Amino acid sequence: MKNFKILIAGLVLSVCTLHSYADNSVRLVTDRSLELTGFQDSRPYSPECDFRNDFAMVYGASRPDLIDDLKSWKQKDYLPHLMTGIAWGQYSDFEDFEGSSIMSLSQVDADGSQKLHGHMNPYIVPSIEFADYITEKLKTAIDAGVLAIHLEEPEFWAYTGFSEKFQKEWKLFYDEPFTRPDSSINAQYKASKLKYYLYTRTIRRVAEACKDYALRKHNRELRIYVPTHSLINYTHWNIVSPQSSLIDSDVIDGCIAQVWTGTSRTPNVYEGNRAERTFETAFLEYGVMQELVRNTDRRLWFLHDPIEDNSGYGWDDYKYNYKATLIASLLQPHIWRYEICPWPHRVFERSYPRGSENAKPIPADYATTLCTVFNQLRDMRQEENEWVNASHGIGVLIADSAMFQRAQPVFREAAGNMDNPKRASESEIEDFSAFYGLTLPLLKHGIPVQAVQLDNTVRFANYLTDYKVLVLSYEFMKPQTPAVNQALAEWTAQGGVLVYVGADEDPFNNVSEWWNMGDKECQTPSGHLLELMGIKSETEDGIYSFGEGKVFLSRKHPAYYSRSEKAADEYRSILSHAAKAAGMKYNRNNYLQLNRGPYVIAACLEDSISKKPLELEGLFVDLLDSNLPVKKKVSVSPGQRIWLMDLKKLEKNKAQPIASAARIESWEKLDDGIELKLSAPRDVKIVSRIRLPKKPLRMLIDNKNFADFSWHKHSKTVFFKSPAFEKIQSVKIFW
Repeated sequence: MKNFKILIAGLVLSVCTLHSYADNSVRLVTDRSLELTGFQDSRPYSPECDFRNDFAMVYGASRPDLIDDLKSWKQKDYLPHLMTGIAWGQYSDFEDFEGSSIMSLSQVDADGSQKLHGHMNPYIVPSIEFADYITEKLKTAIDAGVLAIHLEEPEFWAYTGFSEKFQKEWKLFYDEPFTRPDSSINAQYKASKLKYYLYTRTIRRVAEACKDYALRKHNRELRIYVPTHSLINYTHWNIVSPQSSLIDSDVIDGCIAQVWTGTSRTPNVYEGNRAERTFETAFLEYGVMQELVRNTDRRLWFLHDPIEDNSGYGWDDYKYNYKATLIASLLQPHIWRYEICPWPHRVFERSYPRGSENAKPIPADYATTLCTVFNQLRDMRQEENEWVNASHGIGVLIADSAMFQRAQPVFREAAGNMDNPKRASESEIEDFSAFYGLTLPLLKHGIPVQAVQLDNTVRFANYLTDYKVLVLSYEFMKPQTPAVNQALAEWTAQGGVLVYVGADEDPFNNVSEWWNMGDKECQTPSGHLLELMGIKSETEDGIYSFGEGKVFLSRKHPAYYSRSEKAADEYRSILSHAAKAAGMKYNRNNYLQLNRGPYVIAACLEDSISKKPLELEGLFVDLLDSNLPVKKKVSVSPGQRIWLMDLKKLEKNKAQPIASAARIESWEKLDDGIELKLSAPRDVKIVSRIRLPKKPLRMLIDNKNFADFSWHKHSKTVFFKSPAFEKIQSVKIFW
């Protein structure tokens, strides 16, 4: 198979950076100050949840025991972070200057009902007073020494926007009387833009004030992060959130990509079949999230969750879907930091399905695998990354404005059925089929299509350089500035191939925006783009030249390509020709495989070009098997995913750790062996596999002879299960 190397902008590591990444250049021995992995919890330290990660995010700014909880984790070597909700939370003591309670800030539906996150816990219309209230709450944590604050989930529901507080914000922002968002397409678009602005304003105000306070009072630089769902999920779930606008604020230091089973199992439609596609959806979600930090020095952590918020499933379901999201995230080589678990106590201390007489605690082997994964994730910053036999360099554009087209009257304006190839039906809008119709047909045939942030085209020079083919539709989103179209036209003129999909019948084309205002108005934003490239706006299907590039026009609604296998094939045919025009090979597979340094990450796809398993030969360690077995052959059936260590890519005749369910706190070379120290959570079976230059003669654990280890001659690795221990375990291996 031919390998296609990835060009990863901004990830070229200096020698200095590499030295700081690992102590003595030993795999898995990392400095906690790198903050490679962490978790969030609302409880104090407990040995059962002591995963030995780098930082702990204690949750909630209003809890009376917050400071004690922070200290409990800090005393156990965790770097202290704080996470709190910015759209909802336990903020019952809020009171504005008029004497109104937190309930006065509640988001309100069209029927007058309040949108709640729990009893007396509203989703908030974020006023300036609320931002200042949150800032005061956070000062206590800053005084306690937190290094970072995470303002979680800025969420404004698309179908709300009818409260008195929102009406006042409308008057201030637009300097005009309030108009009900459900009264017209234009009003809905304006309401969503206002929601977008309100949370952008709130986060910036809180971040600036908290950073100023930390620096002036404590002479300490505080970092501010925003944990947020993906743009894809928020659009699908009908939520407006700041998303890429976070990049515009220098006081925001990064984000956590809140992608997990709960978001990614949301059903979508492919070839006419509506179903859960956790892996494929997660791949797209993680992919668009990494765009929030690409070309910047900001941090991004990918979230994983070994279970999910819905407690009604069993362990088999949780394990299958966790593996799907984990592998989907590892197939994004730009990111190497991870939130390994939200609420770990509910994973390791509860039984599932909750409320069932058959509920069971976490299986011991699954607990071991999870702890192995938690540690191995600290080794994902790899310089060499390559896709195997894949057509890499194809992107589908998506903009923040997709969130602005997700509430009434959009559904009233939908096509009556799915017979119209130029309009989306109500169900297709609900399922966000316009986006999935452009992505799933490619992804399901083994093309690692990237969701590309349209808004970034005007933020960063050469943002689109890595792409040879881009797919665009303004049927479900709009460019917020004409500079976006100018950037796309310039990219095309320089040799890019643009595939535009859309019949220009979207009612949101008629909103009062830049393309239909001023002296040179256009009826549609795509008309403006085409005119920039010398193509008449009413031009039909076809292939057109512009500069060194090409423009492929398909005058169908993108949801059309989700309706049947025939429609999906029609779309794939267009992309095949576009790839050829771009000088790319259009390789179809029923798998995705990415090699990251010595790691092999792969998924064999269901509903793809064949049901043939992906077969690998070599010398591998299976990192998702609790016994860390060595395998010469690996077969991956459709619907299965793997994460392997390729031992043939490691330096020969060198002692080094391969994997462990414990954190390797230190690694020391001895004259005729090695000594390592392990730490781990209580009640988890700890396994380790170590590469050695020679067969071990003896092993000591806590200075006692230990004979229960196995030697694998061909791989030159030793495997052992640690006896139960508290705190730190010393392991010496002699050869």
